[in-house]
Amino acid sequence: MTRSALFPRIYLDRSDDDLIESVRAIKEKQGDRLTILGHHYQSDRIVELSDFTGDSFKLCRDAAGTSAHYIVFCGVRFMAESARVLARPEQIVQHPETSATCPMAEMADLEDVEKAWRILTQLQRGRRIVPVTYMNSNVDLKAFCGRNGGVVCTSSNAARVFDWAYSKGDTIFFFPDEHLGRNTANRRGMPRGRIQVWDPKRSPQSADPAVSATAGSDNVPDAKDYAEADLILWKGFCHVHTDFTVEHVAGIRREYPDALVIVHPECTEEVVAMADATGSTEGIVRRVMQAKAGETICIGTEINLVARLANRRPDLTVVPLAISACPNMSKITLGHLLWTLENLGKVNVIEVDREIARQAELALRRMLELG
Repeated sequence: MTRSALFPRIYLDRSDDDLIESVRAIKEKQGDRLTILGHHYQSDRIVELSDFTGDSFKLCRDAAGTSAHYIVFCGVRFMAESARVLARPEQIVQHPETSATCPMAEMADLEDVEKAWRILTQLQRGRRIVPVTYMNSNVDLKAFCGRNGGVVCTSSNAARVFDWAYSKGDTIFFFPDEHLGRNTANRRGMPRGRIQVWDPKRSPQSADPAVSATAGSDNVPDAKDYAEADLILWKGFCHVHTDFTVEHVAGIRREYPDALVIVHPECTEEVVAMADATGSTEGIVRRVMQAKAGETICIGTEINLVARLANRRPDLTVVPLAISACPNMSKITLGHLLWTLENLGKVNVIEVDREIARQAELALRRMLELG
């Protein structure tokens, strides 16, 4: 839950320089009482004003470690929710624009996941299913994993989380990003026949064959296919990364034959297979910053980050695989940030039900322990 307020339009009339000066003044006045977290996909101006920048995993750790009284999270909502879960009770977490949500996180809601869980536990009777949710999910799904012995993962530690989950059980139920799950499975060499996709609109409605009589038709897998699966992937995706295609990779290869092509593991498996490397957002940043002068690097991720890396390393040729932007990240503007800072503890305060927070923290702490 968020205590929201209507964004005053007067901030739209102020220049960027004026807004930046006012933000800096508040930061100086508040000192260590205030921490601003900025995701890599934010605009340059927001990133420049942030005390910590990173991907969702790094910022989750930064949020858990800060001693600031006020934590202002410039990212999408699930990130601010996770910060609230990990923060101490007396700390206040605020999200400058509550409409900045993650479409992929919305592709798996708790009701549908719980329904799938009931069916799968019946189908896989005698097997232990471990739920794993991607960081890019709403807090109630993180709580679902916490209370069912599961864990949260990020794109940077998905392989370690899979290892942990298989040490605890027989089957992973992974949501909401099909592609991160499949690419992680491919890295492990998992047989394709042991992987099934759960589409809440087209999957068996019951473990009872009489109820699921239509399974197997219209490309709906038969219930028995799920009974024998070792990995069940939710049918969800990030539009920023599924926008990249094999045609984009082929085109880049023609234009830059010597380029290193690195893509995010939320891309489709076909794009990942054609790339030279995959990496989390933070991993991509490290690879570019460690590159030798003169290298050409083509990156398949959000354009704000690609452009920023190109500016930070003018001695490299850094080009996007294609231009793909996250419009929700862009909803947080300098005006939203200043308004939040001028109303610390008053507007867009993130609140999470105490029991939901307790259960979600179990899954998040497991993630942090796995590194």
